[in-house]
Amino acid sequence: MSSKTINLNLKVWRQKDAKSKGGFEKYRLENISVDSSFLEMIDVLNEQLVNENHEPVAFDHDCREGICGMCSLFINGRAHGPDSLITTCQLHMRTFKDEETITVEPWRAGGFPVIKDLMVDRSAFEKIMQAGGFVSVSTGGVPDANAIPIPKADADEAMDAAACIGCGACVATCKNSSAMLFVSAKVSQLALLPQGKVEAARRAKNMVAVMDELGFGNCSNTGACEMECPKGISLAHIARLNREFLVANIKS
Repeated sequence: MSSKTINLNLKVWRQKDAKSKGGFEKYRLENISVDSSFLEMIDVLNEQLVNENHEPVAFDHDCREGICGMCSLFINGRAHGPDSLITTCQLHMRTFKDEETITVEPWRAGGFPVIKDLMVDRSAFEKIMQAGGFVSVSTGGVPDANAIPIPKADADEAMDAAACIGCGACVATCKNSSAMLFVSAKVSQLALLPQGKVEAARRAKNMVAVMDELGFGNCSNTGACEMECPKGISLAHIARLNREFLVANIKS
């Protein structure tokens, strides 16, 4: 394990709550191990602030394993930082240079209001899921793995869509703050499977309706969402969502 350390200059967004005016505060950190993660670096900053009798920086995290999607930070202008296909908790300080200035912000989207500092309220995604991201048909007991034949290509694509962790990087990156990549992934993972066919039309219409009600924008078709998605969710799912939504409207 490397013993190399670096010194950093941080510009961190501080904001008391959603209604308060926020701004950047500058901090200096020295002797940060390049083997530490980005969130561990924030922990060091907070320990330093507490020792100086200052309020620590509020930020969101849980698993620190790239699974929960809670570590929603904009780092140097990119969702989850300068690396690709990773969450913030998987970003390591060896990515940065000695004496580099790092700018840290929360997600910037109307659908994700700031709670405090770097924490945002992503409960809008939960409301979208409640609108149709589930299967309500009774399936009885747990079936054998191969009881329902599913083409491997469909199963693989459904699993790829299910890899979405709902972090919101797609929304924060899109210039229109669109949630289309998230919604399409959640629609795709069910639309491709037999269990999801029963409610397919209702699911697409309801989830899109709630997405619009919550103030998320339209798809910008620039592909920024796919580029910054830590799980590499494909734009092809947005095309499927559009088809599912069109069919739903024709049926109704």
